[in-house]
Amino acid sequence: MTTNLKGFDITQYQDRKVMREIMLTAKTVAIVGLSSNELRASHFVGFYLKRHGYRVIAVNPNETEVFGEKSYASLSDIPVPVDGVDVFRAPQYVPEIAEEAVKIGAKALWLQFGVISPEGAEIARRGGLQVVMDRCMKVEHARSVGRMHWYGLNTGTISAQRDDFE
Repeated sequence: MTTNLKGFDITQYQDRKVMREIMLTAKTVAIVGLSSNELRASHFVGFYLKRHGYRVIAVNPNETEVFGEKSYASLSDIPVPVDGVDVFRAPQYVPEIAEEAVKIGAKALWLQFGVISPEGAEIARRGGLQVVMDRCMKVEHARSVGRMHWYGLNTGTISAQRDDFE
């Protein structure tokens, strides 16, 4: 399934104030597609978030455990409240993930680099979730706390300018 992105304004889902608010208020983040393979981006991001105080819950039916904690087959299987859902899946899976995120009462849907789904974003927004698209939670967290150093990523979109987050 290919989504027509012509005329789609992705910048509406890249608001730095929204990203910062999510990062400051979320305590529990379910990562859909989190892998136990240390070479995968999802593992790297999950490890970083865990080191920075977030409770990270793996959602991956192909894993039994990640970071020493149980992995769940779906968001609906998670037995605790989830603040944010970080997605490392192909765009065609996002609408279903967004529906599940709304159903479990998550507050935010964060779609990683390259995960662009206008339909999924609309489902999440209608359900009252904040939405971030085509941004990395690890990179944005590091940028906001001043920790973009040797293990950061150069996406070409990182600037030295600081936003006024008041």
